Amino acid sequence: MSRFYITTAIDYANGDPHLGHAYEKLGADAIARYRRLAGDDVWLLIGMDEHGQKVAQTAAEQGLSPAALTAQVAARFEAMWARLGISHDQFIRTTAGEHQAGVQELIERIFERNPGDFYERSYAGWYCVGCESFKQDAEIEDGKCVLHPTRTLEWVEERNWFFRLSRHAEFLLELHEAHPEFLQPESRRNEILSFLRQGVEDISASRSRFSWGVPFPRPTSDGEQQTTYVWFDALPNYWTATLTPGSGARWPAQLHVIGKDITRFHAVIWPAMLRSAGLELPERIWAHGFVYFRGERFSKSAGTRLDLNEAIDRFGPDPFRYFLLREIPWDADGNFTWERFEERYTSDLADGLGNLASRTLAMVAKYRGGVVPSDTGMTELDQAGTLALARYRERMEALDLRGAADAVWELVAAANLYIQQRAPWALAKAGSEAELDQVLAAASNTLVRLAILVSPFLPTKAQELWAALGQPGEVSATRLQRASAPAAGGATLRPLGVLFPKTTPAGNPG
Repeated sequence: MSRFYITTAIDYANGDPHLGHAYEKLGADAIARYRRLAGDDVWLLIGMDEHGQKVAQTAAEQGLSPAALTAQVAARFEAMWARLGISHDQFIRTTAGEHQAGVQELIERIFERNPGDFYERSYAGWYCVGCESFKQDAEIEDGKCVLHPTRTLEWVEERNWFFRLSRHAEFLLELHEAHPEFLQPESRRNEILSFLRQGVEDISASRSRFSWGVPFPRPTSDGEQQTTYVWFDALPNYWTATLTPGSGARWPAQLHVIGKDITRFHAVIWPAMLRSAGLELPERIWAHGFVYFRGERFSKSAGTRLDLNEAIDRFGPDPFRYFLLREIPWDADGNFTWERFEERYTSDLADGLGNLASRTLAMVAKYRGGVVPSDTGMTELDQAGTLALARYRERMEALDLRGAADAVWELVAAANLYIQQRAPWALAKAGSEAELDQVLAAASNTLVRLAILVSPFLPTKAQELWAALGQPGEVSATRLQRASAPAAGGATLRPLGVLFPKTTPAGNPG
Protein backbone atom coordinates (compact mmCIF):
# COMPACT_ATOMS: atom_id res chain seq x y z
CA MET A 1 0.00 0.00 0.00
CA SER A 2 1.41 3.37 -1.05
CA ARG A 3 1.00 6.51 1.03
CA PHE A 4 -0.75 9.40 -0.70
CA TYR A 5 -0.86 12.71 1.16
CA ILE A 6 -2.89 15.26 -0.84
CA THR A 7 -3.63 18.85 0.10
CA THR A 8 -5.62 21.80 -1.22
CA ALA A 9 -4.96 25.48 -0.75
CA ILE A 10 -6.41 26.62 2.56
CA ASP A 11 -9.26 29.06 1.97
CA TYR A 12 -9.05 32.66 3.10
CA ALA A 13 -11.49 33.39 5.92
CA ASN A 14 -12.94 36.71 4.80
CA GLY A 15 -16.10 35.50 3.03
CA ASP A 16 -18.29 32.54 2.20
CA PRO A 17 -17.27 29.54 0.06
CA HIS A 18 -17.73 30.16 -3.66
CA LEU A 19 -17.60 28.18 -6.86
CA GLY A 20 -13.81 28.43 -7.18
CA HIS A 21 -13.34 26.99 -3.70
CA ALA A 22 -15.78 24.19 -4.53
CA TYR A 23 -14.10 23.35 -7.83
CA GLU A 24 -10.72 22.91 -6.15
CA LYS A 25 -12.09 20.79 -3.28
CA LEU A 26 -14.12 18.61 -5.63
CA GLY A 27 -11.15 17.98 -7.88
CA ALA A 28 -8.92 17.06 -4.96
CA ASP A 29 -11.67 14.91 -3.49
CA ALA A 30 -12.10 13.01 -6.77
CA ILE A 31 -8.35 12.37 -6.87
CA ALA A 32 -8.33 11.23 -3.24
CA ARG A 33 -11.29 8.91 -3.83
CA TYR A 34 -9.60 7.44 -6.88
CA ARG A 35 -6.39 6.84 -4.95
CA ARG A 36 -8.36 4.99 -2.27
CA LEU A 37 -9.93 2.81 -4.99
CA ALA A 38 -6.40 2.16 -6.23
CA GLY A 39 -5.48 0.89 -2.77
CA ASP A 40 -3.42 3.81 -1.48
CA ASP A 41 -3.31 4.98 2.12
CA VAL A 42 -4.80 8.42 1.50
CA TRP A 43 -4.82 11.52 3.71
CA LEU A 44 -6.70 14.53 2.35
CA LEU A 45 -6.01 17.86 4.05
CA ILE A 46 -8.11 20.99 3.60
CA GLY A 47 -8.60 23.98 5.87
CA MET A 48 -8.74 27.72 6.51
CA ASP A 49 -6.19 30.53 6.22
CA GLU A 50 -7.40 32.76 9.05
CA HIS A 51 -4.73 35.39 9.58
CA GLY A 52 -3.68 38.52 7.76
CA GLN A 53 -4.71 42.10 7.17
CA LYS A 54 -7.69 41.26 4.96
CA VAL A 55 -9.31 39.13 7.67
CA ALA A 56 -8.71 41.79 10.30
CA GLN A 57 -10.25 44.45 8.07
CA THR A 58 -13.30 42.32 7.27
CA ALA A 59 -13.84 41.57 10.96
CA ALA A 60 -13.69 45.27 11.79
CA GLU A 61 -16.19 46.08 9.05
CA GLN A 62 -18.61 43.55 10.56
CA GLY A 63 -18.07 44.69 14.14
CA LEU A 64 -16.49 41.37 15.13
CA SER A 65 -13.19 40.28 16.56
CA PRO A 66 -11.02 38.40 14.04
CA ALA A 67 -11.37 35.24 16.16
CA ALA A 68 -15.19 35.47 16.11
CA LEU A 69 -15.26 36.10 12.37
CA THR A 70 -12.95 33.21 11.51
CA ALA A 71 -14.90 30.80 13.72
CA GLN A 72 -18.11 31.69 11.88
CA VAL A 73 -16.53 31.47 8.45
CA ALA A 74 -14.80 28.16 9.19
CA ALA A 75 -18.12 26.66 10.30
CA ARG A 76 -19.78 27.72 7.04
CA PHE A 77 -16.96 26.25 4.98
CA GLU A 78 -17.04 22.96 6.87
CA ALA A 79 -20.82 22.74 6.42
CA MET A 80 -20.46 23.29 2.67
CA TRP A 81 -17.79 20.62 2.29
CA ALA A 82 -19.95 18.19 4.24
CA ARG A 83 -22.84 18.92 1.91
CA LEU A 84 -20.68 18.28 -1.15
CA GLY A 85 -19.31 15.03 0.26
CA ILE A 86 -15.69 16.14 0.47
CA SER A 87 -13.94 13.16 2.05
CA HIS A 88 -11.21 15.08 3.85
CA ASP A 89 -9.34 13.47 6.70
CA GLN A 90 -8.22 16.68 8.39
CA PHE A 91 -9.42 20.28 8.51
CA ILE A 92 -6.64 22.60 9.58
CA ARG A 93 -7.09 26.16 10.83
CA THR A 94 -4.14 28.51 11.03
CA THR A 95 -5.47 29.87 14.33
CA ALA A 96 -4.91 26.47 15.95
CA GLY A 97 -2.16 26.41 18.55
CA GLU A 98 -0.42 23.42 16.98
CA HIS A 99 -0.18 25.21 13.65
CA GLN A 100 1.18 28.41 15.15
CA ALA A 101 3.81 26.49 17.09
CA GLY A 102 4.72 24.65 13.90
CA VAL A 103 5.14 27.88 11.94
CA GLN A 104 7.50 29.23 14.56
CA GLU A 105 9.39 25.94 14.58
CA LEU A 106 9.84 26.09 10.81
CA ILE A 107 11.15 29.65 10.99
CA GLU A 108 13.56 28.69 13.76
CA ARG A 109 14.79 25.77 11.66
CA ILE A 110 15.70 28.29 8.96
CA PHE A 111 17.47 30.55 11.47
CA GLU A 112 19.45 27.58 12.79
CA ARG A 113 20.38 25.94 9.49
CA ASN A 114 20.76 29.01 7.29
CA PRO A 115 20.94 32.06 9.54
CA GLY A 116 21.77 34.31 6.61
CA ASP A 117 18.45 33.54 4.95
CA PHE A 118 16.70 35.96 7.32
CA TYR A 119 17.83 39.56 7.57
CA GLU A 120 16.33 42.94 8.45
CA ARG A 121 15.52 45.49 5.79
CA SER A 122 13.48 48.62 5.31
CA TYR A 123 11.06 48.35 2.44
CA ALA A 124 8.56 50.46 0.55
CA GLY A 125 6.11 49.28 -2.09
CA TRP A 126 2.54 48.88 -3.25
CA TYR A 127 0.69 46.27 -1.19
CA CYS A 128 -2.49 44.48 -2.29
CA VAL A 129 -4.57 43.44 0.70
CA GLY A 130 -6.58 41.12 -1.56
CA CYS A 131 -3.45 39.13 -2.47
CA GLU A 132 -1.74 39.81 0.86
CA SER A 133 1.44 40.57 -1.08
CA PHE A 134 3.51 43.39 -2.52
CA LYS A 135 2.98 44.00 -6.23
CA GLN A 136 5.61 44.56 -8.86
CA ASP A 137 5.02 46.99 -11.74
CA ALA A 138 4.10 44.16 -14.11
CA GLU A 139 1.30 43.14 -11.75
CA ILE A 140 -0.28 46.61 -11.66
CA GLU A 141 -2.62 48.06 -14.29
CA ASP A 142 -4.12 51.53 -14.03
CA GLY A 143 -2.89 51.73 -10.46
CA LYS A 144 -4.71 48.54 -9.45
CA CYS A 145 -3.68 44.94 -8.84
CA VAL A 146 -4.55 42.90 -11.92
CA LEU A 147 -6.17 40.22 -9.73
CA HIS A 148 -8.12 42.63 -7.52
CA PRO A 149 -8.97 45.63 -9.74
CA THR A 150 -11.62 46.95 -7.34
CA ARG A 151 -9.21 47.27 -4.40
CA THR A 152 -7.01 50.25 -3.74
CA LEU A 153 -3.33 49.42 -3.45
CA GLU A 154 -1.65 50.60 -0.26
CA TRP A 155 1.78 52.23 -0.19
CA VAL A 156 3.63 50.52 2.65
CA GLU A 157 6.91 51.56 4.24
CA GLU A 158 8.29 49.55 7.17
CA ARG A 159 11.29 47.62 8.47
CA ASN A 160 10.78 43.86 8.46
CA TRP A 161 12.46 40.52 8.56
CA PHE A 162 13.21 39.48 4.97
CA PHE A 163 13.74 36.01 3.53
CA ARG A 164 16.69 35.73 1.14
CA LEU A 165 14.78 34.10 -1.70
CA SER A 166 17.44 35.21 -4.18
CA ARG A 167 19.92 32.75 -2.65
CA HIS A 168 17.73 29.89 -3.83
CA ALA A 169 17.13 31.19 -7.36
CA GLU A 170 19.55 28.80 -9.09
CA PHE A 171 18.20 25.84 -7.13
CA LEU A 172 14.63 26.74 -8.07
CA LEU A 173 15.46 27.13 -11.75
CA GLU A 174 17.24 23.77 -11.81
CA LEU A 175 14.34 22.17 -9.94
CA HIS A 176 11.77 23.23 -12.53
CA GLU A 177 14.01 22.56 -15.51
CA ALA A 178 15.10 19.08 -14.40
CA HIS A 179 11.80 17.93 -12.93
CA PRO A 180 8.87 18.80 -15.21
CA GLU A 181 6.62 16.62 -13.07
CA PHE A 182 7.14 18.86 -10.01
CA LEU A 183 4.78 21.57 -11.27
CA GLN A 184 1.93 20.79 -13.63
CA PRO A 185 0.23 21.37 -15.98
CA GLU A 186 3.00 22.37 -18.37
CA SER A 187 1.54 25.85 -18.92
CA ARG A 188 2.05 26.67 -15.23
CA ARG A 189 5.60 25.30 -15.30
CA ASN A 190 6.43 27.47 -18.30
CA GLU A 191 5.12 30.54 -16.48
CA ILE A 192 7.30 29.83 -13.45
CA LEU A 193 10.37 29.15 -15.59
CA SER A 194 9.86 32.49 -17.32
CA PHE A 195 9.45 34.20 -13.95
CA LEU A 196 12.61 32.63 -12.51
CA ARG A 197 14.71 33.47 -15.57
CA GLN A 198 13.93 37.14 -15.00
CA GLY A 199 15.46 36.93 -11.53
CA VAL A 200 13.80 36.78 -8.12
CA GLU A 201 13.77 39.31 -5.31
CA ASP A 202 13.96 38.71 -1.57
CA ILE A 203 10.60 38.83 0.17
CA SER A 204 9.28 40.19 3.44
CA ALA A 205 8.70 37.51 6.10
CA SER A 206 7.14 39.69 8.79
CA ARG A 207 4.85 42.68 9.23
CA SER A 208 4.84 45.43 11.84
CA ARG A 209 1.50 47.13 11.18
CA PHE A 210 -0.92 44.57 12.64
CA SER A 211 -0.97 41.74 15.15
CA TRP A 212 -3.59 39.31 13.80
CA GLY A 213 -1.29 36.45 12.99
CA VAL A 214 1.49 34.24 14.28
CA PRO A 215 4.11 36.21 16.25
CA PHE A 216 7.41 36.13 14.41
CA PRO A 217 9.65 34.12 16.75
CA ARG A 218 12.46 36.68 16.91
CA PRO A 219 12.22 40.45 17.44
CA THR A 220 13.94 42.91 15.15
CA SER A 221 17.20 44.48 16.28
CA ASP A 222 15.34 47.40 17.86
CA GLY A 223 13.29 44.98 19.97
CA GLU A 224 10.04 45.18 17.99
CA GLN A 225 7.89 42.03 18.05
CA GLN A 226 6.45 41.61 14.57
CA THR A 227 3.81 39.32 13.04
CA THR A 228 4.68 36.56 10.58
CA TYR A 229 3.79 37.49 7.00
CA VAL A 230 0.58 35.67 6.15
CA TRP A 231 2.14 33.53 3.38
CA PHE A 232 4.91 32.39 5.75
CA ASP A 233 2.03 31.42 8.05
CA ALA A 234 -0.22 29.81 5.43
CA LEU A 235 2.20 27.76 3.32
CA PRO A 236 3.59 25.73 6.25
CA ASN A 237 0.13 24.31 7.02
CA TYR A 238 0.90 21.36 4.76
CA TRP A 239 3.82 20.52 7.05
CA THR A 240 2.35 21.62 10.39
CA ALA A 241 -0.63 19.32 9.76
CA THR A 242 1.75 16.39 10.16
CA LEU A 243 2.61 17.65 13.67
CA THR A 244 -1.01 17.71 14.82
CA PRO A 245 -1.82 14.92 17.32
CA GLY A 246 -3.92 12.23 15.65
CA SER A 247 -3.03 13.30 12.12
CA GLY A 248 -2.25 10.61 9.58
CA ALA A 249 -0.48 13.09 7.34
CA ARG A 250 3.18 12.25 6.67
CA TRP A 251 5.58 14.67 5.06
CA PRO A 252 6.37 15.09 2.22
CA ALA A 253 3.04 15.54 0.47
CA GLN A 254 2.52 13.61 -2.74
CA LEU A 255 0.32 16.34 -4.24
CA HIS A 256 -0.53 19.99 -3.59
CA VAL A 257 -3.69 21.11 -5.42
CA ILE A 258 -3.85 24.90 -5.80
CA GLY A 259 -5.26 27.63 -8.04
CA LYS A 260 -3.10 29.14 -10.76
CA ASP A 261 -3.13 32.58 -9.10
CA ILE A 262 -1.01 31.33 -6.20
CA THR A 263 1.45 29.25 -8.20
CA ARG A 264 4.44 31.48 -7.42
CA PHE A 265 3.94 31.13 -3.70
CA HIS A 266 3.81 27.33 -3.93
CA ALA A 267 6.34 26.71 -6.69
CA VAL A 268 8.92 29.35 -5.73
CA ILE A 269 8.62 30.55 -2.13
CA TRP A 270 7.48 27.26 -0.55
CA PRO A 271 10.27 25.07 -2.01
CA ALA A 272 12.83 27.69 -0.99
CA MET A 273 11.49 27.78 2.57
CA LEU A 274 11.59 23.99 2.81
CA ARG A 275 15.10 23.80 1.41
CA SER A 276 16.30 26.44 3.84
CA ALA A 277 14.68 24.57 6.73
CA GLY A 278 16.24 21.27 5.67
CA LEU A 279 12.92 19.61 4.81
CA GLU A 280 11.91 17.54 1.81
CA LEU A 281 9.95 19.10 -1.04
CA PRO A 282 6.43 17.99 -2.01
CA GLU A 283 6.45 15.53 -4.88
CA ARG A 284 4.00 17.34 -7.15
CA ILE A 285 2.05 20.60 -7.45
CA TRP A 286 -1.02 20.92 -9.66
CA ALA A 287 -2.25 24.45 -10.40
CA HIS A 288 -5.75 24.38 -11.87
CA GLY A 289 -7.41 27.23 -13.74
CA PHE A 290 -10.35 29.50 -12.96
CA VAL A 291 -14.07 28.84 -13.23
CA TYR A 292 -15.85 31.69 -14.98
CA PHE A 293 -19.56 32.47 -14.74
CA ARG A 294 -20.87 33.24 -18.21
CA GLY A 295 -17.43 34.35 -19.25
CA GLU A 296 -16.64 36.49 -16.20
CA ARG A 297 -14.39 35.63 -13.29
CA PHE A 298 -16.13 35.33 -9.95
CA SER A 299 -15.49 38.36 -7.79
CA LYS A 300 -17.32 39.36 -4.65
CA SER A 301 -16.01 42.89 -4.91
CA ALA A 302 -16.96 43.22 -8.59
CA GLY A 303 -20.42 41.74 -8.03
CA THR A 304 -19.91 38.68 -10.26
CA ARG A 305 -21.12 35.82 -8.12
CA LEU A 306 -23.17 32.67 -8.04
CA ASP A 307 -24.81 31.38 -4.89
CA LEU A 308 -23.21 28.01 -4.21
CA ASN A 309 -26.20 26.64 -2.31
CA GLU A 310 -28.50 27.64 -5.14
CA ALA A 311 -26.30 25.83 -7.65
CA ILE A 312 -26.31 22.68 -5.51
CA ASP A 313 -30.06 22.91 -4.91
CA ARG A 314 -30.57 22.81 -8.67
CA PHE A 315 -30.20 19.04 -9.01
CA GLY A 316 -28.45 18.00 -5.80
CA PRO A 317 -24.81 17.70 -4.64
CA ASP A 318 -23.76 14.80 -6.86
CA PRO A 319 -24.92 16.31 -10.19
CA PHE A 320 -23.22 19.56 -9.21
CA ARG A 321 -19.99 17.67 -8.48
CA TYR A 322 -20.23 15.86 -11.79
CA PHE A 323 -20.95 18.95 -13.84
CA LEU A 324 -17.96 20.91 -12.56
CA LEU A 325 -15.52 18.02 -12.97
CA ARG A 326 -16.83 16.99 -16.39
CA GLU A 327 -17.35 20.44 -17.84
CA ILE A 328 -14.37 22.40 -16.49
CA PRO A 329 -10.93 21.18 -17.63
CA TRP A 330 -8.60 20.48 -14.72
CA ASP A 331 -5.65 22.04 -16.57
CA ALA A 332 -7.25 25.24 -17.93
CA ASP A 333 -9.99 27.77 -17.37
CA GLY A 334 -13.63 26.85 -17.88
CA ASN A 335 -17.09 28.36 -17.90
CA PHE A 336 -20.22 27.74 -15.82
CA THR A 337 -23.65 28.46 -17.26
CA TRP A 338 -27.05 27.33 -16.06
CA GLU A 339 -27.97 26.22 -19.59
CA ARG A 340 -24.97 23.93 -19.90
CA PHE A 341 -25.58 22.55 -16.41
CA GLU A 342 -29.11 21.51 -17.40
CA GLU A 343 -27.88 20.02 -20.68
CA ARG A 344 -25.28 17.88 -18.91
CA TYR A 345 -27.77 16.78 -16.26
CA THR A 346 -30.33 15.68 -18.82
CA SER A 347 -28.06 14.07 -21.40
CA ASP A 348 -25.33 12.53 -19.23
CA LEU A 349 -27.11 11.73 -15.99
CA ALA A 350 -30.87 11.38 -16.54
CA ASP A 351 -30.85 10.01 -20.11
CA GLY A 352 -27.42 8.40 -19.80
CA LEU A 353 -26.46 6.68 -16.56
CA GLY A 354 -29.89 6.98 -14.96
CA ASN A 355 -31.66 5.45 -17.94
CA LEU A 356 -29.12 2.63 -18.19
CA ALA A 357 -29.57 1.72 -14.52
CA SER A 358 -33.36 1.94 -14.63
CA ARG A 359 -33.87 -0.20 -17.74
CA THR A 360 -31.26 -2.81 -16.76
CA LEU A 361 -32.60 -3.35 -13.25
CA ALA A 362 -36.19 -3.37 -14.50
CA MET A 363 -35.43 -6.07 -17.08
CA VAL A 364 -33.55 -8.26 -14.60
CA ALA A 365 -36.53 -7.95 -12.25
CA LYS A 366 -39.03 -8.71 -15.01
CA TYR A 367 -37.26 -11.55 -16.80
CA ARG A 368 -35.14 -13.12 -14.04
CA GLY A 369 -36.99 -12.37 -10.82
CA GLY A 370 -34.43 -9.80 -9.74
CA VAL A 371 -31.45 -12.20 -9.75
CA VAL A 372 -28.60 -11.35 -12.10
CA PRO A 373 -27.80 -14.23 -14.50
CA SER A 374 -24.33 -15.72 -14.39
CA ASP A 375 -21.76 -14.65 -16.97
CA THR A 376 -21.99 -16.51 -20.25
CA GLY A 377 -18.81 -15.40 -21.96
CA MET A 378 -17.17 -12.19 -23.14
CA THR A 379 -19.39 -9.75 -25.03
CA GLU A 380 -18.60 -6.63 -27.00
CA LEU A 381 -19.90 -4.64 -24.03
CA ASP A 382 -17.43 -6.38 -21.68
CA GLN A 383 -14.65 -5.53 -24.12
CA ALA A 384 -15.76 -1.90 -24.19
CA GLY A 385 -15.70 -1.92 -20.40
CA THR A 386 -12.13 -3.23 -20.30
CA LEU A 387 -10.99 -0.50 -22.68
CA ALA A 388 -12.87 2.17 -20.73
CA LEU A 389 -11.25 1.05 -17.48
CA ALA A 390 -7.77 1.25 -19.00
CA ARG A 391 -8.39 4.75 -20.33
CA TYR A 392 -9.99 5.84 -17.05
CA ARG A 393 -6.96 4.71 -15.06
CA GLU A 394 -4.57 6.39 -17.49
CA ARG A 395 -6.47 9.69 -17.33
CA MET A 396 -6.88 9.66 -13.55
CA GLU A 397 -3.19 8.95 -13.04
CA ALA A 398 -2.46 11.96 -15.26
CA LEU A 399 -4.92 14.07 -13.19
CA ASP A 400 -7.08 14.53 -16.29
CA LEU A 401 -10.40 14.38 -14.46
CA ARG A 402 -12.51 15.38 -17.42
CA GLY A 403 -10.77 12.82 -19.61
CA ALA A 404 -11.51 10.12 -17.03
CA ALA A 405 -15.17 11.13 -16.95
CA ASP A 406 -15.23 11.09 -20.74
CA ALA A 407 -14.02 7.48 -20.69
CA VAL A 408 -16.74 6.49 -18.24
CA TRP A 409 -19.55 8.13 -20.16
CA GLU A 410 -18.39 6.58 -23.42
CA LEU A 411 -19.02 3.28 -21.66
CA VAL A 412 -22.45 4.50 -20.52
CA ALA A 413 -23.31 5.33 -24.13
CA ALA A 414 -21.94 1.98 -25.33
CA ALA A 415 -24.07 0.11 -22.77
CA ASN A 416 -27.25 1.93 -23.74
CA LEU A 417 -26.51 1.24 -27.41
CA TYR A 418 -25.78 -2.43 -26.64
CA ILE A 419 -29.15 -2.85 -24.96
CA GLN A 420 -30.92 -1.08 -27.80
CA GLN A 421 -29.26 -3.25 -30.43
CA ARG A 422 -29.59 -6.57 -28.60
CA ALA A 423 -33.21 -5.82 -27.63
CA PRO A 424 -33.61 -8.11 -24.60
CA TRP A 425 -37.38 -7.60 -24.71
CA ALA A 426 -37.39 -9.20 -28.17
CA LEU A 427 -35.15 -12.04 -26.97
CA ALA A 428 -37.58 -12.72 -24.13
CA LYS A 429 -40.53 -12.77 -26.49
CA ALA A 430 -38.69 -15.15 -28.83
CA GLY A 431 -37.70 -17.46 -25.98
CA SER A 432 -33.96 -16.95 -26.59
CA GLU A 433 -33.07 -17.57 -22.94
CA ALA A 434 -29.32 -18.04 -23.30
CA GLU A 435 -28.92 -14.83 -25.29
CA LEU A 436 -31.14 -13.00 -22.84
CA ASP A 437 -28.99 -14.18 -19.94
CA GLN A 438 -25.89 -12.95 -21.73
CA VAL A 439 -27.32 -9.49 -22.39
CA LEU A 440 -28.66 -9.05 -18.85
CA ALA A 441 -25.42 -10.29 -17.30
CA ALA A 442 -23.28 -7.99 -19.48
CA ALA A 443 -25.46 -4.98 -18.68
CA SER A 444 -25.47 -5.74 -14.95
CA ASN A 445 -21.72 -6.29 -14.87
CA THR A 446 -21.26 -2.97 -16.64
CA LEU A 447 -23.35 -1.24 -13.98
CA VAL A 448 -21.14 -2.72 -11.25
CA ARG A 449 -18.09 -1.46 -13.11
CA LEU A 450 -19.69 1.96 -13.59
CA ALA A 451 -20.67 2.27 -9.93
CA ILE A 452 -16.99 1.92 -9.03
CA LEU A 453 -15.69 4.25 -11.71
CA VAL A 454 -18.20 7.04 -11.10
CA SER A 455 -17.80 6.97 -7.30
CA PRO A 456 -15.10 9.70 -7.27
CA PHE A 457 -17.50 11.95 -9.17
CA LEU A 458 -20.91 10.83 -7.85
CA PRO A 459 -20.22 9.23 -4.45
CA THR A 460 -23.79 9.21 -3.13
CA LYS A 461 -25.44 8.10 -6.38
CA ALA A 462 -22.74 5.49 -6.92
CA GLN A 463 -23.54 4.00 -3.51
CA GLU A 464 -27.26 3.95 -4.29
CA LEU A 465 -26.54 2.08 -7.51
CA TRP A 466 -24.07 -0.24 -5.79
CA ALA A 467 -26.63 -1.22 -3.16
CA ALA A 468 -29.38 -1.68 -5.78
CA LEU A 469 -27.07 -4.10 -7.62
CA GLY A 470 -26.94 -6.25 -4.50
CA GLN A 471 -23.30 -5.47 -3.81
CA PRO A 472 -22.14 -5.58 -0.17
CA GLY A 473 -20.69 -2.72 1.86
CA GLU A 474 -19.59 0.64 0.51
CA VAL A 475 -18.51 1.16 -3.07
CA SER A 476 -15.93 3.63 -1.76
CA ALA A 477 -14.32 0.80 0.22
CA THR A 478 -13.92 -1.50 -2.75
CA ARG A 479 -10.85 -1.65 -4.96
CA LEU A 480 -10.31 -0.78 -8.59
CA GLN A 481 -9.41 -4.39 -9.32
CA ARG A 482 -13.09 -5.22 -8.88
CA ALA A 483 -13.83 -3.06 -11.92
CA SER A 484 -11.61 -5.41 -13.92
CA ALA A 485 -13.80 -8.37 -12.97
CA PRO A 486 -17.22 -6.93 -12.10
CA ALA A 487 -19.10 -10.24 -12.17
CA ALA A 488 -22.54 -9.65 -10.64
CA GLY A 489 -23.99 -13.08 -11.41
CA GLY A 490 -26.19 -14.42 -8.62
CA ALA A 491 -26.69 -11.04 -6.96
CA THR A 492 -30.23 -10.21 -5.89
CA LEU A 493 -31.21 -6.72 -6.91
CA ARG A 494 -32.83 -4.24 -4.57
CA PRO A 495 -35.27 -1.44 -5.36
CA LEU A 496 -33.74 1.67 -6.85
CA GLY A 497 -35.54 4.97 -7.08
CA VAL A 498 -34.99 7.26 -10.03
CA LEU A 499 -31.32 8.15 -9.84
CA PHE A 500 -31.66 11.42 -11.68
CA PRO A 501 -35.26 12.65 -11.84
CA LYS A 502 -36.19 14.81 -14.79
CA THR A 503 -37.62 17.75 -12.90
CA THR A 504 -37.64 21.40 -13.77
CA PRO A 505 -35.59 23.20 -11.13
CA ALA A 506 -37.53 25.74 -9.12
CA GLY A 507 -36.51 29.35 -9.36
CA ASN A 508 -34.61 28.92 -12.62
CA PRO A 509 -32.39 31.98 -12.89
CA GLY A 510 -31.89 31.36 -16.58
